[in-house]
Amino acid sequence: MSNKREQGSALALLPLGVFLVLFIGSGIISGDFYKMSTLVAFIISTGVAFLFNRKVDFNTKMEVFCKGGGNKDIILMLIIFLFAGAFSGVAKAMGGADSVVNLGLSVLPANLLVTGLFVIGCFISISMGTSVGTIAAIGTIGVAIAEKTGMPSALVLGAVVGGAMFGDNLSMISDTTIAATRTQGCEMRDKFKVNFAIVLPAAIVTIILLTVMTRGYVVNTNETYTYEIVKVLPYIFVLVGAILGINVFFLLGGGVLFAGVVGIATGSLDLFGVIGAISDGMSGMFELCMISVVVGGMVELIKFNGGIDFILNFIQKRIKNKKGAEFGIAALVSIVDLCTANNTIAIVIAGPLAKDIADEYEIDLRKSASILDIFSSVWQGMIPYGAQLLTAAGIAGISPFAIIKYLHYPILMFVCGIIAIGFGLPKMKSSKKKLEEIA
Repeated sequence: MSNKREQGSALALLPLGVFLVLFIGSGIISGDFYKMSTLVAFIISTGVAFLFNRKVDFNTKMEVFCKGGGNKDIILMLIIFLFAGAFSGVAKAMGGADSVVNLGLSVLPANLLVTGLFVIGCFISISMGTSVGTIAAIGTIGVAIAEKTGMPSALVLGAVVGGAMFGDNLSMISDTTIAATRTQGCEMRDKFKVNFAIVLPAAIVTIILLTVMTRGYVVNTNETYTYEIVKVLPYIFVLVGAILGINVFFLLGGGVLFAGVVGIATGSLDLFGVIGAISDGMSGMFELCMISVVVGGMVELIKFNGGIDFILNFIQKRIKNKKGAEFGIAALVSIVDLCTANNTIAIVIAGPLAKDIADEYEIDLRKSASILDIFSSVWQGMIPYGAQLLTAAGIAGISPFAIIKYLHYPILMFVCGIIAIGFGLPKMKSSKKKLEEIA
């Protein structure tokens, strides 16, 4: 390998810069950071990547792109995305989401409504695997609590967003967990254990803070929330099965079947309703799947053109040990998420680079996957132009900036992440299982 190749090329990273300019620029100009299609922006950026390395013919570059987009890790990730979408679609269509929400609300003491709302948000999001879906599901309840108690709506919605980000970061069916573990090559249950150990203190402190901050408020409500325990069971099945280490394809496939049977047995769905829900759930994942393929190909081109070598060389000059490399991974995924306002996409982009860094500095892959997921979720839960805060603010009819100061959990998650890297926590035994052993 030539010295030039070892040093890499900063110019090879231009496609990422083009993407950021397109995405952020369109958001600033239009006032809507979701105005520009992420997929279109990536396709344009990939076109720029093809302009480099003029000594190499187009067909060779296309082979490189297809190799990256068709990487076995990417393909496995796409299939899991589709299975996860199918489960979420069927479970929601048969009324499972509503039953999960109402069950939690039925067992809470009145003086712990906001604290309980955070805990419910944690449970729902870790069961459903979607933060936006969780916010949409219980955000209106949060607004009602604020109206009945006189609490600031921003405070209550801050608790809702915090609970939603808890599960977004940890859920076995969250696309961020799937992306983080697949790009790093570790098992989801192992990443869950490491990740959970890091963020648990943040959740505990958040519960304490919310309890203290809201203890002066009183609410009298006689509203009854109806639920069916049987409709909660598919979520419990997926959650428990994932923790026990059941193969993800069998787990999600079984979850789809379980939810479908419950829907038919309770009369909520018929057979064609189940099939339609599966189709709708998978359809919701199509754009994410295409983005993953295009990003995989673009990153492979960037790597082929020397961009990855440049980043690794850049990091090597500024870090001296494994701890510095872990901070580098955290900074990398944080910057990408701030620019893309999508934590899954941020992980998909930063994941391959993080894997190279982890290999270079012998970072445990469970730790690198956790760092990717934690720090992308931190910023995704706090940026005022992200889907999470925009959804919460829209439900409450307030500015997303008003919620930021009440985002206790994302802020504490950031602190815990920094502490975990700084002090080398949690302590782990070496584990480098191949991806082939996971699927």
